[in-house]
Amino acid sequence: MDELYNFHHELIADIQGDADALGVVTTEAFFEKVAELLSEAGEIDEANRAYYDGKYSFHHILVDGYGGDPGENSDVLTLILCDFALSDDVRVVNKAHVERLRNKLYNFLLASLNADFRDRLEETSAGFGLADLIVTRWKSVQKVKLIIVTNGNFSARSDADNLAAVDGKQLTLSVWDLKRLKQFMEQGQARADLVIDFESDFGGGIPVLRASGGEGAFESYLAVIPGAQLAGIYEKWGPRLLEANVRSFLQARGKVNQGIRNTIRDEPNMFFSYNNGLSATADGVDIKQTSSGLEMVRVDNLQIVNGGQTTASLHAARKTFEDQLSDVHVQMKLTIVPRSQSENVVPRISEYANSQNKVNAADFFANHPFHIQVEDFSRRILAPAGEDGYRETKWFYERARGQYADERGRRTPAERKKYDAEFPRSQFFTKTDLAKYENTFECMPHIVSRGAQKNFAEFAKNIGKNWGKEGAVFDELWFKRLIAKTILFRTMEKLVSSADWYQGGYRANIVTYGISKVVFDAKQHGQVIDLDLIWKSQQVSLTLKAALLAAGVVAQDVINHPPEGVRNASEWAKKEVCWTWLTEAEVNYPVKFERVLISAGAARSRVKEAKAEAKLDSNVNAEIEVHRLGSHLWTKARDWARERGMLTPKELGVVETCAAIPRKMPSEKQCIVALSALNKLKDEGFQS
Repeated sequence: MDELYNFHHELIADIQGDADALGVVTTEAFFEKVAELLSEAGEIDEANRAYYDGKYSFHHILVDGYGGDPGENSDVLTLILCDFALSDDVRVVNKAHVERLRNKLYNFLLASLNADFRDRLEETSAGFGLADLIVTRWKSVQKVKLIIVTNGNFSARSDADNLAAVDGKQLTLSVWDLKRLKQFMEQGQARADLVIDFESDFGGGIPVLRASGGEGAFESYLAVIPGAQLAGIYEKWGPRLLEANVRSFLQARGKVNQGIRNTIRDEPNMFFSYNNGLSATADGVDIKQTSSGLEMVRVDNLQIVNGGQTTASLHAARKTFEDQLSDVHVQMKLTIVPRSQSENVVPRISEYANSQNKVNAADFFANHPFHIQVEDFSRRILAPAGEDGYRETKWFYERARGQYADERGRRTPAERKKYDAEFPRSQFFTKTDLAKYENTFECMPHIVSRGAQKNFAEFAKNIGKNWGKEGAVFDELWFKRLIAKTILFRTMEKLVSSADWYQGGYRANIVTYGISKVVFDAKQHGQVIDLDLIWKSQQVSLTLKAALLAAGVVAQDVINHPPEGVRNASEWAKKEVCWTWLTEAEVNYPVKFERVLISAGAARSRVKEAKAEAKLDSNVNAEIEVHRLGSHLWTKARDWARERGMLTPKELGVVETCAAIPRKMPSEKQCIVALSALNKLKDEGFQS
């Protein structure tokens, strides 16, 4: 209980810190935080805040947001309610309290279907936008998910529980309480918390064969799962069944696979023969012996790492070709991976399982060299103290969930003080944050507005193209400019929240659109924002703030006034045409605006200068390292390489020179070749 108490206080401190940084109330900061978690967990694809609190027909109705347009999310409507309270002790949330919250959310759903309720709402309000979206999409909605997120400790458990259907549509309730938030946030990566009981909930156990391969291998099984059963499991859990990288891939790819659908429709009995099947991982499994062999009766945290298209297609077929599913069977390879090793092992299983396909977003894992390089920069590059600072600090990049908390948590209280001074909580950012900042400056605010995961999938594709052999584009200057973009983005968030023209709602859209507009307009004149100046001062100048606000107010106007027939501003902001409208709008920038800009040519020149300087430093460092290692090591490396014929004549000649130090002195270029040769030898087994 002490751990939960400590987490409770840390979460409240984080939410209050985020609220101060964003200039919003704590409930909105809580929504922003949990929306990211729900998206990462696969509970939703995206989240839009649409707060409404009121009464209708003597009923109290309340909603905080929704999980995007059902038309773009498999015809699933998701409504979200946040229950956040500041308290010293951990609140105990009982079943009656949850039922009251559920009723408020449920009442908003029913009220939205009533024209009288919608007519009472202001058309520019977020509440009206959501209500109008619900009634517009209602005929096509297949399922409604109610999600309650609370920072209290729920005494029961509710996860995708079925409620009474509404207008013939399936209705489920999930509660994310403090325990569940803690478990997810401390896992270190996005793994869904779900338990699949095949016997109790899905018609019986699955026949399996043990397939573990000797001592030290992970426990593994081969299974054949009926198509109808797999479709039913996906109906309950949805994308939470799919490992995070697979979800990103499916979002990038879009539509259900037509070939799979046609096989289900025309030749369901051949599905097993034609389909490659699934690769999956789990935290644990229950196997029982039956008269006909082994059966899998329960699995904890099943994650499909290859076969997402197959699973989604079977689920889609459930609606139109339900009879054919009885003839469909799917093979599954299941590996049991302990959570302690999941961060490293699961992505590799997913990568190799997907290697037969051309996967772009799906192979962009947390251990991709890009992320590792950004992490390395963030741990060693000191940010200037700035005008208001008193010491240099660092910006912490979290490439895998839980890194920051883990690093901080394993220190003593005294060490934590020092750590907090070096890595302030306000200077912490994640993969999805990075993607948001970069795509905003690439003038793609409509993509950013589609939510963290969809935006990240788009960003991943572009990074994959630009990485090259060694990611030379992403050097230290790039990282410093990334931090400058981070500072500017967060400044804009606060500016919009406190602006007298801000009407409330759609802040996230206004922020990304406003910044993109400034970047776009500067580019039209061959100029760019001087990010190097922001890095040096660690803040945004008053002139640039004024320019951002000027663009922000125009962005708000474009977002709040969609074309005829479009009445939901959040959905309008996801359209490229919305961005086109803003590019064509005129902004009255402050007179001194050009002082915070530099020419695009000057910005490129600084990149060249930084690369030349880095190369010089690298050459000097190579010389120092070669001499530090000493002639004894180089002699040993030379002899080892000669015996095995490991090096080219050129490389061997350079190593010979290094072995003769100080009688012979290698040049700068030779030192670089020598270190490269040494790394090659180490890869082959040489031990220095």
